[in-house]
Amino acid sequence: MHTSTTSTVPLEPWTAAQLQHATQGHWHNGRAPSTQIKRILTDSRHAEAGDVFLALKGERFDAHDFVAQVAANGCQIAIVEHPLDLDICQLVVLDTRLALGHLGAYRRQQYPDLQVMALTGSSGKTTTKEMLGSILSRLAPTLVTRGNLNNDLGVPMMLLELKPEHRYAVMELGASHQGEIDYTSQLVQPHVAGILNIGTAHLGEFGGRDGICRAKSEIYHHINAAGTSIVPANDDFTQQIRQAVRTQKHLSFGDGGEVYATDVVLHAQSSEFHLHTPRGQAHVILPFAGEHNVHNALAATAFALAMGIELNDIVTGLEHAQGAKGRLNFIRHQQHLFIDDTYNANPGSMRAAAGVLAQQTGVKVMVTGDIGELGDASTQEHFDLGHDLVLEAIDYVVAVGEYAAAMQQGAQRSKHPEKLTAFATQADALPFLIELTHQHQPQSMSFLFKGSRYTHMETLMADLMEKL
Repeated sequence: MHTSTTSTVPLEPWTAAQLQHATQGHWHNGRAPSTQIKRILTDSRHAEAGDVFLALKGERFDAHDFVAQVAANGCQIAIVEHPLDLDICQLVVLDTRLALGHLGAYRRQQYPDLQVMALTGSSGKTTTKEMLGSILSRLAPTLVTRGNLNNDLGVPMMLLELKPEHRYAVMELGASHQGEIDYTSQLVQPHVAGILNIGTAHLGEFGGRDGICRAKSEIYHHINAAGTSIVPANDDFTQQIRQAVRTQKHLSFGDGGEVYATDVVLHAQSSEFHLHTPRGQAHVILPFAGEHNVHNALAATAFALAMGIELNDIVTGLEHAQGAKGRLNFIRHQQHLFIDDTYNANPGSMRAAAGVLAQQTGVKVMVTGDIGELGDASTQEHFDLGHDLVLEAIDYVVAVGEYAAAMQQGAQRSKHPEKLTAFATQADALPFLIELTHQHQPQSMSFLFKGSRYTHMETLMADLMEKL
C-alpha cells in the first residue's frame, strides 16, 4: 500500500494555539497544554500521552462517553462540544465533526506546495487510487487515501496524516448525500480532480442517477483555478459532467477521449493494451483483469498526465500497481482458484466481475451477496442482475441474502434459469458450494465472491476454503 504508514518521518506536531486557531474553540477554564501534540485521534482505543482525543458524536454513539477512559490511559487533551468534569485540558468547540474538518483543512493549508489529486465515481475509485499511488510514489513520497476513509470524517483524518516530506496526495472522495463532496473537496483543495463514472451506487440516497451525477460533480467546485478537470469521455452523463467543469484546462479519458486504449487483450488475470495520450503512445501490460480495469488505468493516466508526470513513469507505475485487499485478488487453494472481490459491490462492478470470472478456466462459480444502498430500486436492480449474470459464460451463480430471491426471479426470465440458485443465508449456501466441488471432482473450479461490504462475503469464501 502506498500510504503514509510506510514513512518513518513523524507527523508534524501541533501547538495548543494552532488547535484553537483551526477550530475557533476555547480552552476550558483557560487551561491549554504547554507541550507539543503529536496526533489527533478519534479512536479512543489508541489515544495515549501526547495525543488529542477528538470526541465525535453520531446518531448512535457519543464519544464524549469515552473521554474519561482515554484520560485514564494517559491522554490529557480532548476536543469536546461541552466541558466534562475531568482533570484534563479540554478544547471546547461548537461541533466536533466540523472541528475535525477545520483541522484537516488547516493541515492541508500548511503545505501549499503539495500537489493534490481528488477522484470520485460510482465504481473503480479504490483501484484507480492504487494505480495513481503506484505511479506517484515511485517519484516522490505520496499520501494515498487508506481503506474507505473517503467521507466527511475520513477525508480530514487522512489530511491529518500529511507530513512535510509528502509531494503528492491522492484523495478518494465518496458521496452518501448531496453536499458531501463539495465539503470534502473544499478541504483538500485539489489541483486535479474528476469523476470516473456515474453508476448506480448509493442510488437510494440520491433518488436516481441524475442526483448521483449532481453529487459527484461537486468535485469540480474547488479545483485550483490553474488546475485540470478530468472527465470521462464515454459516460451516460458526460454532457452533464462537462457542464459542471469550471477550469479552463480539462482532460478526457475513455472511448472518444484524449486518453484512450486500442488493441485491448483481456487475459485471465491481467490485460494489455495500446495507450494513446496527447503526450505520445505506449504499450501497457496491466496486472489487473477485466475491461473495467483498463478503463481505470486510462483514468489514472489522465490524472497523472494532468500532474505533469512523464508517460514512461506512468507506464512503469501501472505495470507495477497492486490491487487493494478484496479487489479481484486471485488466490490458489488446492486445485481451485478463489477470486476475492468482496470489498464492495454495485450493479456495474458486479457485472464487470462476472466478465472477469468468465475469462477463467474450469468450472466457474459466482457467489453473490446483496448490494446495499439501492433504495426503492433494490428489488428491480437485483432482478436485472440475476437476469444478466446467468447470460455470462459462467456455470453457476449462487445468490445469497435478502435479495437472492429477486435475482432468482430475474434468472427465470432468461435463457438459463437453471444456472442460478438462491439462498437466504451463507450457512444455507455453504453445503451447496461444498457439494458442487464434490460433484465436479477432479476438475478445477474458479470461484468469485462479491457483495456489498456489510454482507461479509469473505466469510463464506474462507469457510468454503476451510472445508476443501
